[in-house]
Amino acid sequence: MTQLYGTAPSPQGELHQAVEKFLGKKIKVTWVPNADYQEKVNVTLASDDIPDVMVVDPKSPAFGRAAEAGAFWDLTEKIKKYPNLVGDPKVLLNSSINGKVFGPYRIRPQLRSAVMIRKDWLKEVGLEAPKTTDDLYEIAKAFTKKDPDGDGKNDTYGLIIPKWPGTTFAASSPFNVIDVWFGAPNNWGERDGKLVPEFDTPEFFEANRFMKKMIDEGLVNPDWNTLDTAKWNDPFVQDKGGIIIDVDVRTTQLLDLLKEQDPKTYGDKVLTVGNLSRPDGKKFSLPFSGYKDILAVSKQRVRTEAQLDELLKTLDKLASKEGQILLSNGIEGRNFKVEDGVAVLINQDDPKVKQLQDDVDKAFIQLGTQASTGTGGIAYERVPPEAPYRKDLAERKERVAEDLKTAVWDPSLPVISPTLVAKGATLNPIVTDARVKYLAGQLTEEQLKAEVKRWYDGGGTQIAQETNDLVSKLGQ
Repeated sequence: MTQLYGTAPSPQGELHQAVEKFLGKKIKVTWVPNADYQEKVNVTLASDDIPDVMVVDPKSPAFGRAAEAGAFWDLTEKIKKYPNLVGDPKVLLNSSINGKVFGPYRIRPQLRSAVMIRKDWLKEVGLEAPKTTDDLYEIAKAFTKKDPDGDGKNDTYGLIIPKWPGTTFAASSPFNVIDVWFGAPNNWGERDGKLVPEFDTPEFFEANRFMKKMIDEGLVNPDWNTLDTAKWNDPFVQDKGGIIIDVDVRTTQLLDLLKEQDPKTYGDKVLTVGNLSRPDGKKFSLPFSGYKDILAVSKQRVRTEAQLDELLKTLDKLASKEGQILLSNGIEGRNFKVEDGVAVLINQDDPKVKQLQDDVDKAFIQLGTQASTGTGGIAYERVPPEAPYRKDLAERKERVAEDLKTAVWDPSLPVISPTLVAKGATLNPIVTDARVKYLAGQLTEEQLKAEVKRWYDGGGTQIAQETNDLVSKLGQ
C-alpha cells in the first residue's frame, strides 16, 4: 500500500508488468490518493487486513502503537544483510523509532524547499525575484491586484496553498516552511538549553501573523483549506495563482504542464528561488530528514523468518540500480533514453507511452527507496533535453548548496516519545487544527495560544520531557 498522485495504474499496464517480470513475482498494490493516505493508514492499521508491505510515516502515533504492539517486524539487525536497503546509516537512524528500524526508508534530498513563481507575471508587475518574506508579500499582493495575466479581470491571487494531509509539524507543508523562515524550530529546536516544539516559540506566532495577513487580504487562493494536493499545480498553470512553496522538483511538473499549453513560451513562465530571509535579513532554511516514509513489513501476513527473508530479498532487488531505474525512470528506450548521464523523456506523443510515464511519475516512484525525483540516487535524474529543464537542474544544485549553509535541522528526528505514540493521534491535531482555524479567522491568537497550552496539559509536557531525555540518551 502506498500513495498515489494521479490515476491508479492498471495491473495489466506496461510498467506494472515490467516490474513483475523484473522481480519474477506477482505484486498487488493498493494505491491510495495522497490527500486520503494518512486516514487510510490509520484505518488499515486498526484492521485485520494489513498488507505485506505498507508505506508509512514511522513517527506517526498510529504506526508507533502498532509497531510497539508487535504488528511489524523489527528489522534493525536484519536490514544490515541487504546493502540496497540500508542506504545512508545516518538517514536510516533518522527514520528509526528510538534506534529501532522498521523498514527501508524512501530517500529524499536533504534540502529541497523552494518557491516557484510565475516568471511572466513577475515581469508584468515589474518586480524582481524575492529575497525576503516581505518581498514575497509584495509579489503576492501585486499578483492579486495588478492583473498579471492581462485579461482585465480581478481573478488572480498570489500564493497557492492546498489542504495539507497529516497532523505533525514535521510534515514540511508551506506553513512549516514559513515558520522556519521566521526563525521557528524545524519541528523541535533548542531554546534556553532544552528542546521545545516549533509551535511554542514567538517566531511561530510571528510567521502565522504573516500568513493570516496574506489570507485576510485575499492574496491566497480562497480554497486554501480544501484544495486537493493532487490539484496544487492547476491554479498555477491556469492563470489563477502565481506562487507555490513546495519541493523544488515541482518546477519540472509545472514546466511539463505549461509546455503542453505552449511549447514556445513555457520556459519563460517559471522562476524558482530558494528559501527566503525574514524581514530583518536573517535567513533560516528548511531542510528535510533525508527520507519520506518507510516500507514497513507486516507480521500479520509475513509470519515466519523464512518468509521475511524472501520478502526482504525482493525489496532488496527492487532497491537495486535496475529496480530503482524501473520505478523512478521507467523503461529505457520506451519512455526515456540516457543522455549525458540524465534521463531524457522520449515518445511522449504516444498515448501508451504517456500512460507509462504517468504510471512512473504519479505512482510507482512512490515505491522507490534509493531513488527519487530530485535526488537521482542510484537511478537517473530526469531532465528533458530542452534548456529550461537543464537550467533548472543546474540552478537547483546551486540553490541547495547555498541553502544548506543556513539549514535548521530537527534534532528529534531519530526519536519518538512513548507518550506521543500513546496520545499523539489525539494530541497532534490540537495545534495543527487550531492553526488552520486561526488562519481562517475562527480563533484569535490568544485562543491559539490556549490550544498550545491544552496540548501541553493533555500530555505535551510529558512528550517534551521524553523527547529531551531520548535525544540526550541517543547522543551519549
